[in-house]
Amino acid sequence: MDDRTNRYAKDLARMIRHETVSEYGGTDKTKFYEFHELLRALFPHIFGACSFEEHEASFIMRWPGQKPGQKLLLMNHHDVVEATGEWKYPPFSGEIAEDRLWGRGAIDDKGELWAMFKAADELAAEGFVPEYDIWFESACTEETDGSGADYLSSLMAERGLRFDMVLDEGGMILEEPISGAKGTFAMIGVGEKGCADLKFIARSSGGHASAPGKNTPLVRLGKFMAAIERNDIFKAELSPVTCEMLRRLAPTMEGIQAKFMATPEKFRPILTKVMASVSPTAASLIKTTLAFTVCHGSEGNNVLPEEAYVIGNMRYSHHQPLEESLKEIRRYARRFDIEVEVLDPGFSSEISDYRSEGFKLVEKAVHEVFPGVLTAPYLMTGASDARYMSRVSDCCIRFAPFKIDDQQMASIHGLNESVDLSCLAPAVDFYKYIIQEV
Repeated sequence: MDDRTNRYAKDLARMIRHETVSEYGGTDKTKFYEFHELLRALFPHIFGACSFEEHEASFIMRWPGQKPGQKLLLMNHHDVVEATGEWKYPPFSGEIAEDRLWGRGAIDDKGELWAMFKAADELAAEGFVPEYDIWFESACTEETDGSGADYLSSLMAERGLRFDMVLDEGGMILEEPISGAKGTFAMIGVGEKGCADLKFIARSSGGHASAPGKNTPLVRLGKFMAAIERNDIFKAELSPVTCEMLRRLAPTMEGIQAKFMATPEKFRPILTKVMASVSPTAASLIKTTLAFTVCHGSEGNNVLPEEAYVIGNMRYSHHQPLEESLKEIRRYARRFDIEVEVLDPGFSSEISDYRSEGFKLVEKAVHEVFPGVLTAPYLMTGASDARYMSRVSDCCIRFAPFKIDDQQMASIHGLNESVDLSCLAPAVDFYKYIIQEV
């Protein structure tokens, strides 16, 4: 391990060792405030060059430029999800072993947060001053309700701030991002689906379990869930972004698949059917999805519930937004005498243009720092804090400059999260390029 990588790994390990698990409804923010102090210690030059505003343990920073106005907002969150189960190395140890750094947040999202601030800190130490103001944002609620970024984006909008570009976590560098695409691609997110939480309620007069009737609440909910899983109730559609993604992947493919993907608009019906059936990941790119996550019935083993419910997480597409997707769900729920309650409608954000100057800048940075890596736009199926920044920018890009494999992808929110040590220096260089060239 070279000296630069060694120093970088030790700094990121310190961030991972400081546990910052966020919880729904959590009110004690002490560990987040303490984490901010760690950031100040690790990155003294950039924190010294910036103004700093803290809001409920989320924060924004302004790096004054030579000219008035702002061009760039860089963001990455500092909370992480819990780390349960049996890990190869303790999840908050920041263990450096097997040419990797292990721990919760290594990829999502302390690795990116570290690289962002390390790049800015090194530039500030060299005396670099940006041409225009550069802003930083980091929330402690991304893994829960998103309230930090929601509030801070509204605050910036109220102040009249407008950015040419926002860059947040998102897609990464992958080998063969879809089956048959024999290349290494930086998958650059230009939008994300909306995310709503729905409650499905079945009622009855209750009763004793010794004499059950037909279609009791839990049975109706079970039939409803099975029907939703069995039938495609949402519209599948290839968006212009997905078409462009397929077009860029096509040159690395062979046979009829390459032909179809090279001109996706021409073969839209065929490609739509293929993507809808080939895998859950592919299907989620082209239509609204609904996943059932929580259920509840009666409190007694021998009591029929007067009310039972399941909660579903719906990721709604841009071509079938919230109200249209809800219309289909409600129509289906009525067949089983089930009520639908919207617990959280989520936040709808627009798709950014993959032909924009901001997207092109990220592409240039990728080509400069990662020779031979190709680029493709895509729509994220997961949620990020970037969705709220549509209030302050028309160009919200979601990309993390790390190359990861299938195991690392599966470790996000799972077991044995880790980042390759070889990724650390290039990630810093990527952010340096963005900061200097924006």
